[in-house]
Amino acid sequence: MRIAYLTGTYPRATDTFIQREVAGLRSHAIDIHTFAVRRPEDKHIVGPEQASEREKTFYILSEKGVPADIFGLIKAHMTLMIGRPKRYLSAIALALKTRQPDLKGLLYQLFYFLEAGMLAEQIKQRELSHLHNHFGNTSCSVAMLAAALGGVTYSFTLHGPAIFFEPQRWRIDEKMKRASFVSCISHYCRSQAMVFAPYEIWDRLHIIHCGVNPAQFVPVKHSGEGCQLLFVGRLAAVKGLPVLLEGLAQLKKTNPNVVLTVVGDGPDRPLLEQQSVALGLSAQVRFVGYQSQAAVRDFLQATDVFVLPSFAEGVPVVLMEAMMSGVPVVATQIAGVSELVDDGINGFLVPPSDGARLCDRIQTLLADGALRQRFGEQGVAKVRAQFDVDEESRKLAQLMTAAVEQSEWKVGAIAPKEKKALLSA
Repeated sequence: MRIAYLTGTYPRATDTFIQREVAGLRSHAIDIHTFAVRRPEDKHIVGPEQASEREKTFYILSEKGVPADIFGLIKAHMTLMIGRPKRYLSAIALALKTRQPDLKGLLYQLFYFLEAGMLAEQIKQRELSHLHNHFGNTSCSVAMLAAALGGVTYSFTLHGPAIFFEPQRWRIDEKMKRASFVSCISHYCRSQAMVFAPYEIWDRLHIIHCGVNPAQFVPVKHSGEGCQLLFVGRLAAVKGLPVLLEGLAQLKKTNPNVVLTVVGDGPDRPLLEQQSVALGLSAQVRFVGYQSQAAVRDFLQATDVFVLPSFAEGVPVVLMEAMMSGVPVVATQIAGVSELVDDGINGFLVPPSDGARLCDRIQTLLADGALRQRFGEQGVAKVRAQFDVDEESRKLAQLMTAAVEQSEWKVGAIAPKEKKALLSA
């Protein structure tokens, strides 16, 4: 099994779950060739895992968004157009059919089509059997067009919830119809995909969780009062950090020793730093930027409560990491989060944007070491049972194998004359 695995930008500090999935597939005897539309900036290479993967990955565009090999791109399209003209014209028709309905959309679709040609030629040269893409937006558009240009099967992983805010823009209906299967990260995600997928292809929508490697985590032991909070994620308003900082200002009145460590970076970091100063939290909040996977595990070892006040998530892997570390979590009850966090059993769920409830639940956990220990033990059990990356990648490997075998069977079942005509189309 030789599989092409595509993402928009790979590897990034915020997408460790993709790196784990790739490693998991390789451990199940799948020969994964990683591709990305854009090369990541150096700030995303925060550990040896990212550095190693960047060396192995083929990039269509450079860090600046221009073709990494313009002559190779032109050659790829000339080869595809001359070698399979009917297939090439059919792919152009698909690109026009699925473009966004304005001039800007047409321009972007042209870029996706050009990128797809480069990818299709690489798949052909490396004799890869199937193309899998992670996420359903831009890189999935490239994957769908590359599959059409190259005549290979493809599949993709669907997260949400953002993709479901603009389903027509990203034409997830057409992408699902043309895919061999869709890997949905949660029941919530699968249900939302069903809204846009015709009933006859619902059986192609499979639940494959993102996951963690339990062996990498050592559960924390809790006792007495706590004071250490941790947030890990992209520093953007959608993650709800302004609500957490406002709640922290109230929590400080009863818990003067409380400290929040913020791991990550993003466009709103300057505003969040200004907010923490304005709220008088300079001594309570530490912004430490992007960190390696090993460093995040070290931070978890020194944490009493993990907090994720986000407004939009799928099933956050950072919550899995915290729970596998035996750290109780306080998170918002959105999307698929409740499929991981059982309220009152291994963590607390609060309404999104409810700073008072968030603060109350944090304070409850900080005050009770026995409760933190019980929640932590239940969290370890939940993640170990349902979110082990080895088991989830095994399921994905089985789907990939079935997709390739079914494709080969369909071609092999055709009479030689018809097969020759099909392959030359």
